[in-house]
Amino acid sequence: MMENRSHFPAEDGAKTAPALVRLENICKSYGPVQANRNICLEVHAGEILALLGENGAGKSTLMSILSGKSRQDSGTIFVDGIPAPFRSPHDALEAGIGMVYQHFMLVEAMTVTQNLLLGQAHGILNPKAMRERVLELAARYGFEIDPDAVISSLSMGERQRVEILKLLYRDCRVLILDEPTAVLTPPETKQLFSALRRMASDGKAIVFISHKMREVLDLATQISILRRGEIVDHFLRADVPGERELAERMVGRQMDAVVVQTPVAKGEVLLELDGATCGMAKDLRCRIRRGEVLAVVGVAGNGQRELVEMVTGAARPESGPDSVRILGRSWQEFVKQRPGRNGLVYIPEDRKGVATCPALDLLDNFLLTCRDEFQRFGFLDRRRAAAAAEGVMREYQVVADGLHASAGSLSGGNLQKMVLGREFYREPRLIVAENPTQGLDIGAMEEVWRRILAARSHAGVLLVTSDLREAVTLADTFAVMYRGRFIDVFSHTDTERLEAVGMMMAGIRFGEKEEERGRSGREA
Repeated sequence: MMENRSHFPAEDGAKTAPALVRLENICKSYGPVQANRNICLEVHAGEILALLGENGAGKSTLMSILSGKSRQDSGTIFVDGIPAPFRSPHDALEAGIGMVYQHFMLVEAMTVTQNLLLGQAHGILNPKAMRERVLELAARYGFEIDPDAVISSLSMGERQRVEILKLLYRDCRVLILDEPTAVLTPPETKQLFSALRRMASDGKAIVFISHKMREVLDLATQISILRRGEIVDHFLRADVPGERELAERMVGRQMDAVVVQTPVAKGEVLLELDGATCGMAKDLRCRIRRGEVLAVVGVAGNGQRELVEMVTGAARPESGPDSVRILGRSWQEFVKQRPGRNGLVYIPEDRKGVATCPALDLLDNFLLTCRDEFQRFGFLDRRRAAAAAEGVMREYQVVADGLHASAGSLSGGNLQKMVLGREFYREPRLIVAENPTQGLDIGAMEEVWRRILAARSHAGVLLVTSDLREAVTLADTFAVMYRGRFIDVFSHTDTERLEAVGMMMAGIRFGEKEEERGRSGREA
């Protein structure tokens, strides 16, 4: 059992100045579930504090309280040593505390400067001065941003910079970032980390929430770990154990062996794109065989959604039905009569809005895609379906309060394991997995990876992901997507191209000089 250290240890000697923000005995419950239990935490100027924890550990709840979005049941938030009751995010912003959420809150029809103007109700607005201030802040922290650009024209990484600039413009002293690298290319991640270090050197405090151990070890100066609603450990960066040891402290148990891909014999072609076009996705060409994982990597918003919709049958290919062949049939033939078993399954990134119905219980969620397996002459055999669903829960180690539990009550990791078990129960031949581990902790993430690799014995996998580590762990073949096109398709054995994937995700073709990026982007 690890020691529960609720405060930063005084013997560290690194905390001579008082904390900017101190949380004291913060408690928050949702019905019988205690999300935060007597949380005590300090946030200091000049520090980058990484907050780690499994899905459901209480990180989001705690940061929601600190940013004013939620109110604690008991306990006190101190700002500069003075109690600060936050009734809304506005109160937190007035105290110098702001948060950048995973889902950005920007008005897409407005420019960068206009978005910064929003909420600035005090004083006389001076758009020209604000524009100059945007340029000044962007230059100071190494952000390349056009203050006159319309938000809808920006990449996800550029939109994130706007969200950060909004907080900097409001002179926030504490910046909370929730999984900030999920939408970034490796070069953009490097740029973000450089900017965060500069902010810390300017005396700001950064709270960094991430499931990526390598990023935490690279960036953080302090690490606090939450488990089951409590702070169970705290480290100075110099005292942090290795990546694996840190993950084990986070989950509170010894981790299984590292996920390793073993070779699998390749079989028949299960998916073939031959000049396939659908919306933003243009002229796509690739093949997936049984036993193969093809990873489509790229920053979100570069045509991945259209690709997935086309392959899963939700959108018709504009290039004609013969440009997409699924399980040996044209797109139109497949969509007209798609097999329930041994067919195609889809694992969407939105497990709570697309893959499941949060208000329904787990049995009804299991039946969403498996109903045909338990119907005969129009009657549904719920007893047999319940036995099958319970078997899936046991096999996939889904932690829930029985089949009567609602899907919305499960943690992200358990819900994703339930979705995988449900879809793999149908023994598919083709699996379309879209960011299948997004937002999952490392334990749940590695379990999902093992299941996908095991499925290669009978299936091919189209993996659409923005996580390079996930792609490298699982993929036999890479397709780099930029502005709707595959700018390169290559084997995982091509180490030179593999090392250049991050630059390709930014639109720089393999072997191309960085200064030629603009031209290649226009051609793409």
